[in-house]
Amino acid sequence: MAIEVSNRRMLSAAALLAALLAGASSALFGACGPFTDVAADAFCPFVLEVFTIGITTGTTPTTYDPGSAVSRLQMAAFLSRAVDGVVRRTSRRAAAAKFYLPQNAGVLGITTLNSGSNLMCFDGADLWVGGGDSVDRVRVSDGRQLESWTGVSNAQAPVVAMGRILVAGNNSPGKLWMIDPKQPAGAVTTVVSNLPDAPQGIAFDGAKVWTANSFGSTLSIITPGAAIPWTVTNVNITLGSSAPLGLLFDGNFIWATDAIANTVVKLDTTGAILQTISGVASPYHPVFDGTNVWVPDYASPGAVTVLRPASGAILQVLTGNGLDYPYQAAFDGERILVTNQFNSIVSLWKAADMTPLGNFSIGSSVFPRGAASDGLNFWVTFGAGKLARF
Repeated sequence: MAIEVSNRRMLSAAALLAALLAGASSALFGACGPFTDVAADAFCPFVLEVFTIGITTGTTPTTYDPGSAVSRLQMAAFLSRAVDGVVRRTSRRAAAAKFYLPQNAGVLGITTLNSGSNLMCFDGADLWVGGGDSVDRVRVSDGRQLESWTGVSNAQAPVVAMGRILVAGNNSPGKLWMIDPKQPAGAVTTVVSNLPDAPQGIAFDGAKVWTANSFGSTLSIITPGAAIPWTVTNVNITLGSSAPLGLLFDGNFIWATDAIANTVVKLDTTGAILQTISGVASPYHPVFDGTNVWVPDYASPGAVTVLRPASGAILQVLTGNGLDYPYQAAFDGERILVTNQFNSIVSLWKAADMTPLGNFSIGSSVFPRGAASDGLNFWVTFGAGKLARF
């Protein structure tokens, strides 16, 4: 009898201990992170991810309210934070711990070029800068000027195409030159020598090269071939006064700006005009951010017009933020930078929602013009043969 009572007491103690442990386990492992109203089940990792990234912090510090419906406004906030979080954490700037903006001109990296400084392009490893009597190749990792290609005059705008660098020459008649980056630096190859006057913009649509000929009042469509010269077809985009200037290809359409007609023109890849957007004051060199087209309006104080490619609708006209004769726009995967030629300032916007991120001086009376990005830094041409790493 004594032994039976003792065994019963031992079983009762074991049951109590088991109950206490079960309760402790529930208290420690039944919740999902800080949220006591979310179970530690298959959905918990998703909740923890959106909490950790900052998409949502819950309804209180300890509750998530998992059963409630989400309004469209809440959904917009969640999606916006998700996009921002992904961009910030996966960018080259994040990998390089570059979470800062240069606060004064003294901290900018400056490269001195062999010639002038006009527009430029990035080929995935190096920058190619058009300027005066040479085209300069600059290594983006340290800003070192690697080599210069000669045989040009007033080299204006380069573009990467077919494993080559094609450069528009702002001459009369206009020129198109070709560089093979695999070859030692030397003289360029002239592939077209009779473009309409003053080509200042250039684009490549995957098959053909386009130039915007500002004094020739036309666009040129150039078909590369085995023999030189390449075939040229000219397209008129306006009636009356016209000065085509900037060009880009967004994957579907060619966009051309006309600085005298104050229009932006959308064309298909055959040169047919699909749409003309009026009322954009003196549009200059635009950029496509993968979603929208950003067009600097070269005036004082100037503006930046943001267009929806599919419809051509004007989404916003951005003003302020240091704009004054905005010249060219560039995109780094997250932000838009615009150069302002006459106040020595660059202006920044968040591309996703067009909010201003501030404006920054790159010197005194340095006249910034060209802009490009390598995904880590913005690059700005200014002055007489200078290139700033921003």
